[in-house]
Parts: sequence; C-alpha cells; structure tokens
Amino acid sequence: MTKRVAILISGGGSNMVALVRSMVGDHPARPVLVASNDPQAGGLQRAADLGVGVAHVDHRIYGKDRSAFEADLNVKLDTARPDILCLAGFMRILTPDFIARWQGRMLNIHPSLLPKYRGLHTHARALEAGDAEHGCTVHEVTAELDGGPILGQARVPVLPGDTPETLAARVLPMEHQLYPAVLRRFAVGDRRPLFLP
Repeated sequence: MTKRVAILISGGGSNMVALVRSMVGDHPARPVLVASNDPQAGGLQRAADLGVGVAHVDHRIYGKDRSAFEADLNVKLDTARPDILCLAGFMRILTPDFIARWQGRMLNIHPSLLPKYRGLHTHARALEAGDAEHGCTVHEVTAELDGGPILGQARVPVLPGDTPETLAARVLPMEHQLYPAVLRRFAVGDRRPLFLP
C-alpha cells in the first residue's frame, strides 16, 4: 500500500523539493501535504507549484505555548492522514507529546555526521574541531534532540580554506540525495542504515 507523506518546513524547502520530486513512478510513497510554521516560507509556493497541498500554522501567534501550536498543526496533519512525517528544515523544537504521537513515523535530516554536532551551527563546529570530513544524517525523531536511530549518512571531505558557507554548499546536494533514498527504504519498512560515500 502506498504510504502518505507529510513534510514540515520553515524556509525555502530545498530538501522538501527533493523529496517530492522523488516520490513518482514505482516509489512506495506519495506527498500529501507540505506544512510550515511560517506563512511566508518560500517552500509553500514551491510545493504548490509541484501540485502538493499546503498549510501553515504561524507559531508566532502562540507565544511560548508550544502545545497549542502543535495541537493546531496536528489538526492540519490529521486532515491529510499521513503515514510518515518528514522534517525538512523545520526549525521548531517539538514537545515530547508531539513526538510521542508520531513516534516511529517521523524522520529528520540533520547537517552533521551524528552523533557529532547536534543542534545548530554544525558546519562551523566541524571546522572549529578540525574534522577531515563532514556530512549529513537522516534519523528517526525521538524526544532526544537529534538523537534518534540513524537511518542514513552521507559524507563530504573538509577542504583547505573551507568556510561554514562553502562546507554547507557541499553538504546540501548530499542531503538531496540521501533523504529521498532513506525515505524510499523507510516507506517499505527498511530501517537499515544507508551510507553514501
């Protein structure tokens, strides 16, 4: 049975676009919704242009009440009835209750080789540490920030003279390869980690 996929974004949605474009032909999943916490997120128009339904719940009107924001987000998600929830540049920390509701069905992509550099500023932190390689990780979302089971990783070399910006620019195309590849496997129940060179 074809899996239904909802994608959460906060910005331009380049990983979302990669995911949506991959879900064609014999792919075991199809996109049913792209939702954002920012009504102005550029990725919403990109998703609409790709023929995917869109929704937004502006987190700012809820102040510090994350549970109320998530309750309204879940209303939008429930309407779309997704089997899988993909976080793709979704810049909100989710509550344990939200995570528990989607446990085992929610994926995230993170721009580091986890367990290194959870959280923000991963490219700068890799450079500061003098790492020889860097990359990205797709993982299941659990209550531990960027700490869920690893489903895939892709690596790039750190080059002399790299800045956080040049490193990020080299990692991003690998994100666009890795996330769709992991989603295809995950949609048929394959949780074995996938490692790209």
